[in-house]
Amino acid sequence: MQDTYQELTITVEPQFVELIADYISNIFDDSLEIGDETIIIRSESDLAHVRRSLEELRDTLGESFKIGFNLEEKEAVDWIKKYQNSIEPIEASQFYIYPSWYPPKEGKINITIDPALAFGSGHHATTFSCLEAISEQIKGGERVLDVGCGSGILGLACTKLGARAELCDTDPLSIQSAQENFALNSAQFDQIWEGSANKANGEYDIVLANIIADVLRFIAKDLIAATKPGGALILSGILDTKEPLVRPSYESLTLIERKQKEEWVTLIYKKDTDEQ
Repeated sequence: MQDTYQELTITVEPQFVELIADYISNIFDDSLEIGDETIIIRSESDLAHVRRSLEELRDTLGESFKIGFNLEEKEAVDWIKKYQNSIEPIEASQFYIYPSWYPPKEGKINITIDPALAFGSGHHATTFSCLEAISEQIKGGERVLDVGCGSGILGLACTKLGARAELCDTDPLSIQSAQENFALNSAQFDQIWEGSANKANGEYDIVLANIIADVLRFIAKDLIAATKPGGALILSGILDTKEPLVRPSYESLTLIERKQKEEWVTLIYKKDTDEQ
């Protein structure tokens, strides 16, 4: 361990804390500390790329989204081990998500995600609901696209159920994280690329997008186009207060299920066979 480390404190409105923590976990591989209005990340490496990524997100979402930063250099302590000791495995439908120092669980579909990616490992309500939806929708053999793949956990879950997964994310660090987690779980994807659904090749039986409401609105046409007629589109990362803003962008599809966990909503759509 080095003598010093960097500590970046991010301040956001309370309703965005968990969502931003989930976003950070997809681009950052060390510990997170979550408060009521703050997220603290610590690393022996430079944290400038995390701040830049969050600034880009702020610019995308517009003036209504407020976020503050404070970056300090501090004397080193063993905070990684302390954080690891606070993380326990969770169960989400058929899946058992656990850190590598825990044993797998008999009778469950086991996925290993180490705690640096805790908020991309099913602990967040949106990821949890997506894992439930995957359990219901995947029967085996489907071609699946995971848009905004982050840690790769949703694509991993699909492959564990026998689907063929393709993944994409606009952040190169997320691509790297997903590749590492597939390797950690001895799993394979068909393709992975930096970018979004507009670069997809053909149509998919199931399209997953666990992002945020404003981005789901922005890329709605691409997500719909990537979904095969008769296929399913699973949308998550939607605050219940934002749901009325998202739904009109997908009104050409049939809503077959709505899940809500805490204040987070997951919408599962079917694309009619005559929908092009």
